[in-house]
Amino acid sequence: MHDIIVIGGGPAGMTAALYALRNGKSALVIEKGGFGGQITHSPKVENYPGTLQMSGNEFADRMLEQILAQGAEIEIETVTGIEDHGEYKTVVTEEGSRFDGKAVVIATGVKHRMLGLEGENELVGEGISFCAVCDGDFYTGKNVCVAGGGNSALQEALLLSDKCASVTVVQDLPACTGEERLQALLFSRENVKLLTDMKILRLLTEGGVFRGLEAENTRTGEKTALACDGLFVAIGLIPENGPFAALADLNAWGYFDSDENCRTRTPGIFVAGDCRSKAVRQLTTAVADGSAAALAACRYLNGQA
Repeated sequence: MHDIIVIGGGPAGMTAALYALRNGKSALVIEKGGFGGQITHSPKVENYPGTLQMSGNEFADRMLEQILAQGAEIEIETVTGIEDHGEYKTVVTEEGSRFDGKAVVIATGVKHRMLGLEGENELVGEGISFCAVCDGDFYTGKNVCVAGGGNSALQEALLLSDKCASVTVVQDLPACTGEERLQALLFSRENVKLLTDMKILRLLTEGGVFRGLEAENTRTGEKTALACDGLFVAIGLIPENGPFAALADLNAWGYFDSDENCRTRTPGIFVAGDCRSKAVRQLTTAVADGSAAALAACRYLNGQA
């Protein structure tokens, strides 16, 4: 029987484990893939307080080393559900394992919706990015494209337009779907261009280096090659919270409907990180959630909440 089981080995999950261990609780972290989550896609992280520069993989490795040194247990398995037995919970995995814990922190994160193009995964962090705040500085003075036309894409493009030589927004619909105010602000800038009815067909590389993309006009069928130094994909995020919907409320977009207290409607189950409903999804907010969720879980175990 573990004190706290953490589902997810990203920054939020590993921070939750760290805070649990530092408070004298045992912690098991169950991760289905590689530790670190989305941050491992960032070749350089320069916006984490106290650290001038590091790679996302370096950060993930340091966190994993830290929690192992504190006594964390880890399992590489895919969680499919949680059984609530009142005073304890059972975490069930696809591999057939069953792990018992007095409290559970769900930190499953999100997946970026991908374009589904050949070679796309290999270029993530090497020409393809998802976060202008994280990676925009690497494209200062360069030409970039942004895939998408909703609020997220427009906000990414707006941030990029402050530092990039040119920003081309590529939207596969006849018009952008983001707020009119954002559109007016963005497309008033001289270095920003909008291409509508354009479906991205393939990524262009040279010697394995990203060089641009090919898009097709969905009305005319005309194909166009767009040279650029980077492509920011902003076509949505996918939370993977469905297996836990019976124990924790989800909002209309599938995120856990919990505020900064990180509690759910089921006593003993807490949520943390990008999988939670929130306005800002950054490395700093993920680790903040992890600490908040773990401390809330410790208070629960101590009979204080």
